[in-house]
Amino acid sequence: MLKRGLTGLLVPVVLFISTGIPDAAADDRAVSPTHPGPVYATVTDKSGKLSLQTFGRPDGKDMVFRISGSVYANIEGNSLDPAMRHGQKLFNIEGYNIRRLYRVPDTNQLYQLSREIVFYTDPADPRRIVREWKNPIDGKTYPVVPINNDTVNFGPFTVTSSFTGPPLQQLHDETVWTSDIPVRANFGTTLGERFGLTGGVYAAQEMFDFSVDDREVALRTGPGVPPGAMKTKISWARTSPWTPFMCLAETDVRGQLTYHARSWSLASYSDIEPWLRAEVEANHPLFTAAPTAPGPSENSWTSFYNKQLGKGATTWAEWCAANGRA
Repeated sequence: MLKRGLTGLLVPVVLFISTGIPDAAADDRAVSPTHPGPVYATVTDKSGKLSLQTFGRPDGKDMVFRISGSVYANIEGNSLDPAMRHGQKLFNIEGYNIRRLYRVPDTNQLYQLSREIVFYTDPADPRRIVREWKNPIDGKTYPVVPINNDTVNFGPFTVTSSFTGPPLQQLHDETVWTSDIPVRANFGTTLGERFGLTGGVYAAQEMFDFSVDDREVALRTGPGVPPGAMKTKISWARTSPWTPFMCLAETDVRGQLTYHARSWSLASYSDIEPWLRAEVEANHPLFTAAPTAPGPSENSWTSFYNKQLGKGATTWAEWCAANGRA
């Protein structure tokens, strides 16, 4: 979600980097081999600096992108009406991606390491988490499985002084840029599970708009390693097949989901609202921190395959048959 689609860095450098900010300098005196700061400090391009600060804090600590939005039915020809109409709001979504920048020890290669947890909530009350959902097509009620991707990683990518980011655009008093990602994955081939997808292929579109206030840009694109998280706003949209817990086969039920959400940066996990932290700590405690080392990535479908289907011990059709309650 925030994924990345929420889809989505060699020589040793001087370990002490003066920034004019005492806390940042103190951190850099005892920098570890995986600290991204010394690598980040070599970047001179404004866009490169801004882009890297959306991947994670240059000081190496965890940061959060809080996610809040809605999910709608996108049904060609309104063909499922009245059971489900085109444009119907099915859920709100509330959650976050928690991430950090990680340096391959003593190199100038970086990873973005993250986990993301996003809950489907009541379309009329964003803070009420939905535990089950009645499928209006087959009339059965299914357990709702949140987006819980452990992990969502990007890299390694090499960062040198010539590292650049995406093209920037000036809109009023904000600097903005975009990232549009067509996603295609043949789960029938890679997992041996088709999920009711056409040809076993997951096809989606992820679209992101990033914006940073120009005063923040000026503060965070100078020399050295800025502390904390850059104040960033993101608009995210995704068009994708029915999510697996809905038990709607794309091959049989014409339609898709459209996600539309806002996201904003937070300096740390502790800045997330108490109601959301309480749910995570009670039921998903792994998602209170970013990963500390690279590993394989998940998306909503591979996460469902790993956690709900036991990595293929159960098929998606068998899961739906076992979990649908009349």
